[in-house]
Amino acid sequence: MAAPGPFRSPASAVRLSARLLCWSLAAAMVTAAVDALGQPRAGWWGAVWPLPWWIFAAAALTWTVLRAREKTGPPPPSGCARGDWEQAA
Repeated sequence: MAAPGPFRSPASAVRLSARLLCWSLAAAMVTAAVDALGQPRAGWWGAVWPLPWWIFAAAALTWTVLRAREKTGPPPPSGCARGDWEQAA
């Protein structure tokens, strides 16, 4: 049985970083739209709205490194059962 937790394997770390990448991009696009269309006047907004873009950049870098590491790693054992999604990747 696999160990519990989000980092059971390198593939799960790649999957989590990909989710962070997607969600941070979505948040960045929403905050950019609010900034462009709504023109918020709150003093803290100028410091907060670029934050999702920085998280997106960090997540993209993390995903790239983890994915490259996953692809250059040793192949799984021949008898190892893999899911359809992992096989497709």
